[in-house]
Amino acid sequence: MQSPNCIKEASKACFSTCCANPLPSAADSTPGRNFVSAILSTLHPHTSFTNHESLPSLRDLLSRLRDAVPNYFNTVLADSVRALEYNHFLLSNHVCLDYVGHGLFSYAQNPYADDSFFDFSYCSTNFTSYLLYGAEEAQFHASAKQRILKYMNLSEEDYSLVFTASQSSAFSLLANSYPFDSHQSLVTVYDHDNEALEVMIQAARKRGARPQSATFSWPGLRVNSRKLRKILKNKKRGLFVFPLQSKMSGARYSYQWMNMAREKGWHVLLDASALAPKEMETLGLSLFHPDFLISSFFNIFGRNPAGFCCLFIKKSNVSLLSQSSTNMGIINLVPPIKSSSSSSEERKLLSEIVELDRDKAIEFRGLDNADALGLILISSRLRYLVNWLVNALTSLRHPNAGNGVQLVTVYGPRIRVDRGPAIAFNVCDWKGERVEPLLVQKLACRNNICVSIGVLKNVCFEGSLGVVWASIGMLTNFEDVYRLWAFVARFLDADFVEKEKWRYTALNQTTVEV
Repeated sequence: MQSPNCIKEASKACFSTCCANPLPSAADSTPGRNFVSAILSTLHPHTSFTNHESLPSLRDLLSRLRDAVPNYFNTVLADSVRALEYNHFLLSNHVCLDYVGHGLFSYAQNPYADDSFFDFSYCSTNFTSYLLYGAEEAQFHASAKQRILKYMNLSEEDYSLVFTASQSSAFSLLANSYPFDSHQSLVTVYDHDNEALEVMIQAARKRGARPQSATFSWPGLRVNSRKLRKILKNKKRGLFVFPLQSKMSGARYSYQWMNMAREKGWHVLLDASALAPKEMETLGLSLFHPDFLISSFFNIFGRNPAGFCCLFIKKSNVSLLSQSSTNMGIINLVPPIKSSSSSSEERKLLSEIVELDRDKAIEFRGLDNADALGLILISSRLRYLVNWLVNALTSLRHPNAGNGVQLVTVYGPRIRVDRGPAIAFNVCDWKGERVEPLLVQKLACRNNICVSIGVLKNVCFEGSLGVVWASIGMLTNFEDVYRLWAFVARFLDADFVEKEKWRYTALNQTTVEV
């Protein structure tokens, strides 16, 4: 185990090497125009690139970032944490930009991929009874609940916490117990397709709800304020589902929408799945206590992200929920049992409560790492990296295409102090036609870069659009975003896709379908 002092000492060494001038700059400390100018200057203003072989080196651009935004190097502690706690093969060779949620453990706790930190059994108690009367819990389960409540800045006196197998399970449980018979409206604020949310919408519709969605401008993906205000004034109140920021486009929404909804008589479900670590400690959210809250937790960053979802219910609202008979998806966390060396009786304990030695401490070093880094460092780091990436992607232009057709179309916010740490984009050919997102994802994967694909929807033109999207987390570093930029730049070569198809066919690999 690496001690906090060890991390701090490593941080100082790395800091002194990488950052000769750690003092804040005026450009970095002043929001708005100065911040945008600083980010633009990292590639030099009005610079565009038409050849992937002409991109500046990683070292050169890191130096430019140091000169333009010195405060980026005040976040070097995150690099130390990554080096000491997550030094596994995947992170040293892969770029992982497909994670949304919070990591529970660090790789240093358990470097063996075949070992699990926990297992879970499905709960036999129905949802409402579980909330009203509780259920027998192993010490492992109880410790996890206490640690996650603390991490989310929520009080056990105010909220009940239910672990579910997935986000879909959490949405479904709430949809099947919320009184849509008397509160007949469901309003959602999502600029993208979300399978888990769709489960809630369908369940609510079956119970008599009339689902409605906010709409968004194009291509900035800002909320259509006039329409959303009109919806919230509806006399038939119900459940307002609000994510605070888009996990796909990085668009942020004011938490005042939650205040407005509550003032109009709505119950509020805050989807905190896309919030960065420690964001529950921001001023607005520390003052606002939603009726319901959902967030996702995975195992280890850079490895199989298998985990679970958490549904938080304000205790004063438990009586609001109907006597639901369902228990679908409710889980109990139990210590792992190695099937290779366990008897049949021991394996049967996945379905029974397993008690741990009460003196045995359970470390959640992934959460501890976030606590050690803190809100200011994490939010600053994410702001620098995502805005640098937006600027870098939009600097790529096709050669010999008139005025220079942009290689990348970015949807959502451009360079902004308050944009979220995610970016939705498409790669375009020299004619301006979109390259299929699935193809981009496959080629990225073959270059050891993991990105996601999804669908933007509820936009003003009443259509939907497939996109590539990347999510930046607290352990993402500058090399990660640089490597994504360098990979995308390869599409400036008009024959890049054909060359990749030939290369993998020649190596007897699976070909990429165009």
